[in-house]
Amino acid sequence: MHCSRNTAQKQWDETLVLVLGGIARILRLFFPFFTSLSNFWSGWESLLQFVENSILNGSKEVALAAINCLQTNVNSHSLKGNMPMRYLTSVIDVYEHVLKKPSSYSDKVKQEILHGLGEIYVQAQGSFNDVIYTQLLAIIDLAGNVPPVLRTILEIVPLLGPTEHISSMWPVLLREFLQYLPKPDTHVQNEDGKIDQARDSRVNYEAPNGTIPISRDKVAVSPGSESAAAINAGIPSYIFAEKLVPVLVDLFLQAPTAEKYIVYPEVIQSLGRCMTTRRENPDSALWRLAVEAFNRVLVDYITESTNGDPRSGITKPVRTRIWKEIADVYEIFLVGYCGRALSSNSLSAVALEADESLEMTILNTLGDTVLKLPIDTPMDFKGQISTAEIANACMAEREVVERLVSTLDRCASRTCSLPVETVELMPPHCSRFSLTCLQKLFSLSSYSNEVNWNLTRSDVSKISIMVLMNRCEYILSRFLTDENVLGEYPLPKARLEEIIYVLQELERLLIHPDVASILPLHPCLRTDLAEEKEKHGNRSHLFVLLPSFCELVTSR
Repeated sequence: MHCSRNTAQKQWDETLVLVLGGIARILRLFFPFFTSLSNFWSGWESLLQFVENSILNGSKEVALAAINCLQTNVNSHSLKGNMPMRYLTSVIDVYEHVLKKPSSYSDKVKQEILHGLGEIYVQAQGSFNDVIYTQLLAIIDLAGNVPPVLRTILEIVPLLGPTEHISSMWPVLLREFLQYLPKPDTHVQNEDGKIDQARDSRVNYEAPNGTIPISRDKVAVSPGSESAAAINAGIPSYIFAEKLVPVLVDLFLQAPTAEKYIVYPEVIQSLGRCMTTRRENPDSALWRLAVEAFNRVLVDYITESTNGDPRSGITKPVRTRIWKEIADVYEIFLVGYCGRALSSNSLSAVALEADESLEMTILNTLGDTVLKLPIDTPMDFKGQISTAEIANACMAEREVVERLVSTLDRCASRTCSLPVETVELMPPHCSRFSLTCLQKLFSLSSYSNEVNWNLTRSDVSKISIMVLMNRCEYILSRFLTDENVLGEYPLPKARLEEIIYVLQELERLLIHPDVASILPLHPCLRTDLAEEKEKHGNRSHLFVLLPSFCELVTSR
């Protein structure tokens, strides 16, 4: 055997590499025969000890050769069905022992082990049960949060989708990788560029939700807090999350419906937290990717809800819980993070335009899709839960709709709520966002002989028309106040555009007779309108605002 290295240690390393390569070739050819021998298991255990020692204590070349020695054998014979289960699990155990022990081996060795685990799962999917699959995920988690290793994790994540016979492992897999996304106590990068290991403790898979829900009254991380400053000072800590979000959502959308519903709330919460990184780090791609991912998940959920089998076993309380999480994300992100002046001056005009387009996309999904489709109907769940539970779920559903409509109204109030002296300081994209939210309220309140008008659509319209009337009344009264304050000076452009838009839309707006019946009108008017209930094209909302119109006219 010829050794080309110039030191004794290097020559010995080269010898070990050649020996390990030779063992790999022999096993690839004769492994089925060896396993038939009565005493082969003892020799196999000795080989595993040698391989483990080579990975932990050998040079990088020796460690990689040792990993290849096992992988060549496993990959070759698993595909053919010639790898007995005890041998397969013994290889996985070796990798677990290696990653558990502190060592000086390089990140390249860790990456090779992770690649090996991914290949083992792909080649031997049929042999994996719940226990081994959970062990596989735990080993991947042991690899740690070192950037080169994380890149390898990203490469193997798409390969790990559980097969049909272990489909219950989907929530386990998804929760495992949700841990890497920002949490209320997000980890910070250290000076070496590695992410600190101060992650939350591992998710308890038996917990009802696995994560702490976002509070509707507060944002995930307080922008003024010391921890938030520390987190966002280490901007690169979001790099892995940026790469993981699209991969994770692709994987999530592949999951069977029943398994998806288990983790829907946690996925929505995690994406919501990613979206709220915008304020502290508006230049980051994380919040943008999270918005796109949230839209994808939401569209998928709507499709499942409207086209799915009502006998799928997904109860109304479960669906309502998911809608509450969706409302949380919309409320926090739209009110707190959209249509506002940015803290960054580094964004180009193209980037600003793209961000505004993204804001409009999530707004359009809410106003044109979410609130115009039936969330759920009580009859879909008849027999699954009691009448009292259905009533409670319906009340919770109405609360969700009220919160979503209120979110639009709060965003629509941006222009009219500012003092007239400061309106002109508001960036143009802010007033456009506010006006678009106002337009959504008009759209939700309107009726144009729609074929798909339904009970949910009517309920949403009833909620939105009352909110819209209050908002329009405030805008009209604010116009008079502003004129008195400004005197001879003209109104700011944004304020003028808003009041003109409101007057034009009020004149065009037609509402459904059932919606008109809830308006706070004089009894005489209500009686007359009741007689005309069969007639479409109702404009009774104008009577609600008649006092405001009269005040505008008489003040001229």
